[in-house]
Amino acid sequence: MQTKPETLPELTSGGKHRRFTFVLLDQFTLLCFSAAMELLRIANRMAGRELYSWNLVGEGGETVTCSAGTVFQVDSDFSELQRDDTIMVCGGIEVQKATSKRVLSWLRREARKGLTIAGLCTASYTLAKAGLLDGKRATIHWENSDSFAEEFEDVDLTKSVFVIDGNRLSTAGGTSSIDLMLKIIADDHGEELANLVADQLIYSSIRTDQDTQRLSIPTRIGVRHPKLSMVIQMMEKNIEEPISPSVLAEDVGMSTRQLERLFRRYLNRSPKRYYMELRLQKARNLLMQTDMSVINVALACGFASPSHFSKCYRAHYDTTPYRERGSKGVRQIT
Repeated sequence: MQTKPETLPELTSGGKHRRFTFVLLDQFTLLCFSAAMELLRIANRMAGRELYSWNLVGEGGETVTCSAGTVFQVDSDFSELQRDDTIMVCGGIEVQKATSKRVLSWLRREARKGLTIAGLCTASYTLAKAGLLDGKRATIHWENSDSFAEEFEDVDLTKSVFVIDGNRLSTAGGTSSIDLMLKIIADDHGEELANLVADQLIYSSIRTDQDTQRLSIPTRIGVRHPKLSMVIQMMEKNIEEPISPSVLAEDVGMSTRQLERLFRRYLNRSPKRYYMELRLQKARNLLMQTDMSVINVALACGFASPSHFSKCYRAHYDTTPYRERGSKGVRQIT
């Protein structure tokens, strides 16, 4: 049986009690919510007293179903909070649908009091839709970043694991809730308590807001060739206006033929084919996650005409962009 270190009460002799209100959106991701709440429980246990408390709210005030299908009983419907409460909005799949007018109205009302509000996983979308991230830095799950960037131009979207910008917080989903909560605990009660909480979780690699959510390009593609990585980075940053293979090769100091050989050797495809797959992947994300017209999606992904876009899309995904758009009701986004 685990026991608390005897010195723990001294670590938290200062600091006041803090209450968190977890807003569970329909189809919220269980991991981002449970990880955040569990850290508060462990912090209380390690400190030997109640540093944190929490309650669950959801639209209707009865039950909310997470993306895994489990039904949660919430404590209440949307109600008025105290000025020192912290709101944690938990998102998941189909967050656009879950972001109702009631949710937005309530968040705006509470935000006017100056409350700290966080968006966990895809709930950054909800905060942005409410206008609470305008002019702020934020993050969201990488799968939703393309559509988010297209819809919310006034938000400085990053690829960080989590972001704290004043009283607006956001995470990329998954285990990033752990990193954010460890940061909050450290700020509230000191690094030592945060480290003890991390030890309880067997969580040895604590990330900061300087860490990015996706693996590096060499790790993702399984190669360590620096020039190949540079070319792929340039491709990813220039989707709307694609760069020709000859220019890409020249920019990294090699011939087009050498670049072709590199892609064949490490990725078993040509640079042109790899670039096309990147563009089509972004196009699919936009089709499934936004209401952008097919023509605008085509332009955003570097296609000069809808017909060319449709032809390439069908060749890769065996369906048309229009049919893909019609099936988005069954698409599940992390």
